Amino acid sequence: MQKPSSKRNKPTSTVSAGSELPVSKTKQDISSQNNQDVVIIDVSAIEVPELTEQEQSDRLHLERKVERAFFEAGKALSELRDRRLYRSTHSTFEEYCKDRFGYNRSRSYQLIDAAIVVDNLHKCPQFVDILPTAEGQVRPLTKLETEQQQQVWQAAVEKAGGKVPSGRIVKDIVQRIIERTQVPNTYQIGEVCQILAKENPELRGRGGCWAIVTQVNDFSCTVRTWDGELTVGVQHLKSYEYLPQECEQMQSLCDRLARIYSDSLEETVRNLLQSLGKLNRPYLTAVEEKLLNVLESEYRKDSSLND
Repeated sequence: MQKPSSKRNKPTSTVSAGSELPVSKTKQDISSQNNQDVVIIDVSAIEVPELTEQEQSDRLHLERKVERAFFEAGKALSELRDRRLYRSTHSTFEEYCKDRFGYNRSRSYQLIDAAIVVDNLHKCPQFVDILPTAEGQVRPLTKLETEQQQQVWQAAVEKAGGKVPSGRIVKDIVQRIIERTQVPNTYQIGEVCQILAKENPELRGRGGCWAIVTQVNDFSCTVRTWDGELTVGVQHLKSYEYLPQECEQMQSLCDRLARIYSDSLEETVRNLLQSLGKLNRPYLTAVEEKLLNVLESEYRKDSSLND
């Protein structure tokens, strides 16, 4: 019986003559790493042209416009308020700002007060190139007088290394001045004083008003005026030095005015009450008494006073 052939087929290579054998994966990885180490990328330098004199001037002009944006807003709001240019659509400046710009009363007056401070700093030639660039940088200065504002800003600029200082730097310097200039409180409850605004924006419209002390604090007094209560620093108060009986007369007058006053009063009535709220004597003339009697009969809130 014939045996089957034991001859085995040999594997045939598909590599043609002259072809190189494949390189192992390990060698490929090493070769790839070596090639990455020596790769050199030739990047051509891009030349950035210098600004022309006109471009430099334009840049400075635009930068100043950005920096002065809050100042211009404050100046515009101030003129809108003072000229009552809102009167055709709104009864009050506060309502107008809320509807037109989305500003509440506090924000509107922050911008107005900041513009006043910048105007005061403009008076010093050394600040021409180092003026505030944000409302927050001058907010702490609004409670100071013009000369103090200038002194604080100069100190803040020096502390900032000759650059525009941050609001925190300005606030720290202002706080040190306030602590250094605080005067002990010697006023008494019931005493009648005059409010001295002294360029303090928080007392706008209050300058010259008489007020009755209702609470004595460390360095301020809570006082009552013809249209409400507020807290005033002792540096913004001046005693009339009235006799006790005269103080009682002014207390009675304050009560009478308060019963009439409301936010909805006509402008003429409000102006009359305001004039009575700025009396520099502890009594009414005969004409003033008659006018007040008329207002009381027409506007007073407490009907029991009609007896």
